[in-house]
Amino acid sequence: MILLVAATERELCGYDGLVCGVGPVEAAAATARALAVHEFRALLHVGLAGARGLDPGTLVVGTESVYCDLSAEWPLVDRAVPDARLVDLARRAVQGAVTAPIHTSAAVGGACDTASPGLMVEAMEGFGVLRAAALAGVPAVEVRVISNAVGEADRSRWDVAAALDALERTLPELVAAVARA
Repeated sequence: MILLVAATERELCGYDGLVCGVGPVEAAAATARALAVHEFRALLHVGLAGARGLDPGTLVVGTESVYCDLSAEWPLVDRAVPDARLVDLARRAVQGAVTAPIHTSAAVGGACDTASPGLMVEAMEGFGVLRAAALAGVPAVEVRVISNAVGEADRSRWDVAAALDALERTLPELVAAVARA
């Protein structure tokens, strides 16, 4: 059995799964609870994201989750690495999928200050979900569809509807790919 996780009901696209809530803290807490209560073979985390250097509608399979809101003078955990086999299966399941790190920030546009110039994908829950899965020993992968440019303050320029449609079209293949793992 796989656990499908998304921040909102709409991002689950009609599938049964966990609505983890918005932001890294809610996502980590809800995912950790679900993983403690039930046994899962794998976890697929899906949703929308902003990006710099990618067009809306682009599907991104995360190669790592980078937590951008955390900074300290001593060593800390600020990255979660997805299961390599799940990354490969998800990438092959959807034609044209891009692989890239996905930055997690509790604020829209919050990763802009910590990421280097060039390609960047930003979402709000990935690190929390992947970190909870790692601590539970459950293989996981994060997959996002781009809905907007990072830093675009005018929400009317975001193409949320098209991104959700793209997610809904690709979710059957993604779920099947992760279930095969």
